[in-house]
Amino acid sequence: MTAPVFVVPEADLAAASPGGVVRVAGPDGRHAVTVRRLAVGESVALVDGTGRRAAGVVAEVVDRQTLDVDITACETEPAPQPRLVVVQALPKGERGELAVELLTEVGVDVIVPWSAANCVTQWRPDRAERAHRRWDDAALAAAKQARRARFPVIEALATTADVVALLAAASQALVLHESATAPIGEVRAVDAGDIVLVIGPEGGLTPVELAAFAEAGAAAVRLGPSVLRTSSAGMAAASVVLASSGRWSVEG
Repeated sequence: MTAPVFVVPEADLAAASPGGVVRVAGPDGRHAVTVRRLAVGESVALVDGTGRRAAGVVAEVVDRQTLDVDITACETEPAPQPRLVVVQALPKGERGELAVELLTEVGVDVIVPWSAANCVTQWRPDRAERAHRRWDDAALAAAKQARRARFPVIEALATTADVVALLAAASQALVLHESATAPIGEVRAVDAGDIVLVIGPEGGLTPVELAAFAEAGAAAVRLGPSVLRTSSAGMAAASVVLASSGRWSVEG
């Protein structure tokens, strides 16, 4: 089994080196000690969410929410290229968190919640902060489960105008749509820059939204004969794009 992953502050991993000690405290320390019941000598992996990763072994269990780790190796993963940005229309209920989990697990770099015209769910001003926090929490948990050293960024809630601007600035812009004729599997991903992929709501994209996205330079693409729910469509489409980009290629 691979070593469990725990998150530590950026400054701690920036200063870490083989032979040194890094302390795991707070919620992750409590989880390591009281839930995982890690003991001295067990292997762990430490990440900071910005690309730094360290391997080590438990040196001491300090208390019920703190342990010290002897560092055996350190590395910094380069920022991936191209960068994949997924604009996710707000799903209803807990499917928003499910969408974030799936997108995080496959390796998406930026997730943009979008208030599309046909979204059943809308983040009202008095609840937007709480809803955004749920997406942040879902991304963090999924990133640790997927053993990512670099966590996805959850952007602020976007309007359609914001999405148009993202598409216009992208190196490659794609919109998933069931009526499109071009299969996403035949799209050749760019080598660098931002690939922006738009996932519409359960109620579908409006003609106005489609026209605005096309004017911004986005190409409409389809996954296949099946129509997926918005919470899973992003994961499927992102997987195809990541494979095309070469980011899933295994070297050596």
